[in-house]
Amino acid sequence: MTWAQEAGFEAAGISRPDGAGSAGRQLHHFLDQNYHGNMSWMSEHRHRRADPLVLWPECRSVIVLGLNYAPDHNPFDDLQKTDTGLISVYARRKDYHSIVKKKLKRVAGQIAHETGQQVKVFVDTAPVMEKPLARAAGLGWQGKHTSLISRDYGNWMFLGEIFTEAEIEPDQPEQDHCGNCQKCLEICPTRAFPAPYQLDARKCISYLTIEHKGHIDPELRPLMGNRIFGCDDCLAVCPWNKFAQRARTETLKLRHELADLPLKRLAGLDDAGFRTLFAGTPVKRAGRDGFVRNVLIAIGNSADKALASAARDRIDDASPYVRAMAIWALGRLMDAKALTALAREYAGLENDPDVKNEWVQAVSQGDKRPD
Repeated sequence: MTWAQEAGFEAAGISRPDGAGSAGRQLHHFLDQNYHGNMSWMSEHRHRRADPLVLWPECRSVIVLGLNYAPDHNPFDDLQKTDTGLISVYARRKDYHSIVKKKLKRVAGQIAHETGQQVKVFVDTAPVMEKPLARAAGLGWQGKHTSLISRDYGNWMFLGEIFTEAEIEPDQPEQDHCGNCQKCLEICPTRAFPAPYQLDARKCISYLTIEHKGHIDPELRPLMGNRIFGCDDCLAVCPWNKFAQRARTETLKLRHELADLPLKRLAGLDDAGFRTLFAGTPVKRAGRDGFVRNVLIAIGNSADKALASAARDRIDDASPYVRAMAIWALGRLMDAKALTALAREYAGLENDPDVKNEWVQAVSQGDKRPD
């Protein structure tokens, strides 16, 4: 643990490679139910993900390390700012992958030198079931929302793993301490949990705003509020967060300029502007088109008619997802008469089936809205 602390990790534990127990079966159930949506990489590597020994047969011990990223504010406060876009706490800072990997390599080098055995390091881009292994290593337990909960740091922990050929005495697994609490399940805006300890990613706002590259289900859009990259609701509501401490790693400090970004500004981002604003952060993963799509949904949910001009400016965007969501947003902010006139102005876009359908739906919404 001394090496881990010197590298900046707050938590460390050791598991056998088979310590995840039934997690492999749970993964297969998750995939067989198609809960993973269009994250095809999960099904393509299901067997490697389910068993660390398939990933590396020589592995004899797994060292799991945790890095605290607890916020310095209440994430729920940002939901009230309907004219700004809400970015998940983890993404308002430098991308953690490079930070965690650098620290992992430092610890792994010390382990390799001390034991004379080979080591491999993994962050969550590799097919590793890190949360079940973290539970087996005693860092925490998987809550009913499927995320890891620590008794010392609540829900706010980045994980990394060191696989080694060395035989190291494992730690005791952490027990489940959720009890009868279901706050995380009850607060989910889109009801993405079909049962405790199960997640249907296809309904999860984090998945929809980050991983999903197509159109978002019309029934889910109004439930997304102003969340434009990720969602912290099920994490932030957990009672165990009362023990969380602010992140102390300097490279993980929140970029406060990403906390109150006006939706009007974000809707106008081109690819270069998007890359510049979010350089070095996880937000880049969504891509400009997916991100602006999310922003327009937030504009549609804002009930702020002053933002209609920002949506109108995106009607002829190069991206079909952006065009369609611009019209959807206008359908939430304008009346039928104004929408019909606008549709005539952009009649040339009717050849786009997605845009045409959104116009029809938008005018229909406007017809039902009182003047």
